Amino acid sequence: MPSREPEPVHLRRIDPAQNMWRFYSLSVQPTLFGGASLIRDWGRIGTRGQTMMETFDTADDADLAFNRIERSKRRRGYRDAFLVERRR
Repeated sequence: MPSREPEPVHLRRIDPAQNMWRFYSLSVQPTLFGGASLIRDWGRIGTRGQTMMETFDTADDADLAFNRIERSKRRRGYRDAFLVERRR
């Protein structure tokens, strides 16, 4: 039975005192050859930002990378996009 991909995560880090308005998105998508790709999007809110795609042989490897990166971003102050208040 194939493992389920984690739900996409949309994070934001907003700190007006530092003029910081950033986003970070993570998602896992299956590949045509039975592997999985970890898609990362990041940048300044209001811009297109950058995208990186890493391909893994198994979905479990992609899930481990997804969880590792998500934990890292949350430790650095990123929060769920729908919970972030816009303070000006």
